[in-house]
Amino acid sequence: MKSEDTPFEGGPLDGRVLPVLLGLTGHPPKVYRVPVPAADGGPPTVLVYRRVQARVSKQLGLHQRWKYEYDPSGGTGSGRKWPWSKPGAESGGATPESHADE
Repeated sequence: MKSEDTPFEGGPLDGRVLPVLLGLTGHPPKVYRVPVPAADGGPPTVLVYRRVQARVSKQLGLHQRWKYEYDPSGGTGSGRKWPWSKPGAESGGATPESHADE
């Protein structure tokens, strides 16, 4: 698999450049999660970094590289935005609600 040296900005990994595996499309993942073990043996803390454009070419205005920026909220995001989804509603999967056929 291919990897690309990707810079990280903000948070504990600020200034580091780490190799990140690329997907089938040649892009790194949109969200990069780094589990950090707790000192007291508790549950690990997860640092969340989001992919953003690092540079844009001057001549054509095309994006050239990616970088990761720290997301202090650590939110998972709502994922895909479907037109029929209500704002803030959790997706329950493909099965209908239990009272839907009443």
